[in-house]
Amino acid sequence: MTDSEQTAPALAYSGHHRLRLETLVRLRWLAVAGQSAGVLVVAFLLNYELPLAACFTLIAMSAWLNVFLLVRFPATLRLRSQVSAIQLAYDSLQLGGLLYLTGGLYNPFALLLLAPVSVSATTLPYRWTLALSALAVAIISLLGLFHMPLPWSGAEPFSINNLYVFGIWVALVCGVAFTAAYTNRVAHEARQLADALSATELVLAREQHLSAIDGLAAAAAHELGTPLATIALAAKEMQTDLDDPQSLKKDLELITEQATRCREILQKLRNLNTNEEHFYELSPSDLVAEVSEPQRFFGIDIDIDAQGDGQEPKMARNSGLIYGLGNLIENAVDFAQSRVEVKVRWTDKMLEISICDDGPGYTQDMLMRMGEPYLTTRPKDMKDSDPTEPGGLGLGIFIAKTLLERTGAHLDFYNRDEGRHACVKIAWPRQVIELNE
Repeated sequence: MTDSEQTAPALAYSGHHRLRLETLVRLRWLAVAGQSAGVLVVAFLLNYELPLAACFTLIAMSAWLNVFLLVRFPATLRLRSQVSAIQLAYDSLQLGGLLYLTGGLYNPFALLLLAPVSVSATTLPYRWTLALSALAVAIISLLGLFHMPLPWSGAEPFSINNLYVFGIWVALVCGVAFTAAYTNRVAHEARQLADALSATELVLAREQHLSAIDGLAAAAAHELGTPLATIALAAKEMQTDLDDPQSLKKDLELITEQATRCREILQKLRNLNTNEEHFYELSPSDLVAEVSEPQRFFGIDIDIDAQGDGQEPKMARNSGLIYGLGNLIENAVDFAQSRVEVKVRWTDKMLEISICDDGPGYTQDMLMRMGEPYLTTRPKDMKDSDPTEPGGLGLGIFIAKTLLERTGAHLDFYNRDEGRHACVKIAWPRQVIELNE
């Protein structure tokens, strides 16, 4: 038993968000300022010799690149992944050039080679992060072998043991690998969560919109019923009083007929919400019966057992509550073999609804991750399905869990019988869910 993907909104999950040009330009300006300050301090404050012309040539190249980009493109431009990757690759090469001129891995600022990899891991697809990581490792390796002397005040050039240099190389390579893998994973999960929450908001907005349409239909039936009744009454009185030509009588009969037809249509609309009290409040057993009814046409028996201590609580009708509970029951029906059990239990403290199917149950891996977005065991068959449908996104359980938790519920997923028969228990403190009189 896992997500019911049919209930998820048609949300195209991209997985990555494009960087703005302004973001990269600002980061590069920060690098230009820091590099310039570092070179000036070493050359004029510490009085160390270093190739100023070559260093400032590399720094000026970054500054001119920023100027060109700002003149040529709007700062708010969203860059394609490959364009962002190319710019970050340039930043890595430019920094590698500066480090070559100023001591290679002897220079403590070699740590900054992790910065472009970190930016890539946060925003770009994994393949570009992998490419930039490989470039950073290549630069680190070359700097370990080839570089100009570190600016130093002594007569002898600064030198350290090769074994220590190898240790620096290992540390930087490990830093690149850790930054690429860990940061990319954390950022990817954050993007998944943000997109899934957006999907949840879309679902809730849709349910609220449908409820609003229902209420509007009831209001229309109420408001239009009176004038239509008046029209019908006036037409009948005119038919009674008139002894004039037959044609006028036929027109009045037509008015009466059409007014009657309008009243019948409005009566159908009124039946959508025959009783406001019952529409705005309902008991847990009525809620379960309502959301289960559409699922009784798929050859699966749905048994509802409602009992508890004292009077059954009354709840306010809530779009998120109806959608979330309906999604869980639909999900149970999808994976059941023949039967789904829904139990409603209440005390003076708690209200609990448990849903169990007789299907294969959750795997151990699924149990550990239930409620996470984009978690599904149901692959999407692109040949047989509509590509515009969300199919295998795995948002159903996440959306249901999020909507139900907003009502104050706590959800517990488990297998009832030795790894089989998947169940979910939804529990509310009674004072949270019960409608105040």
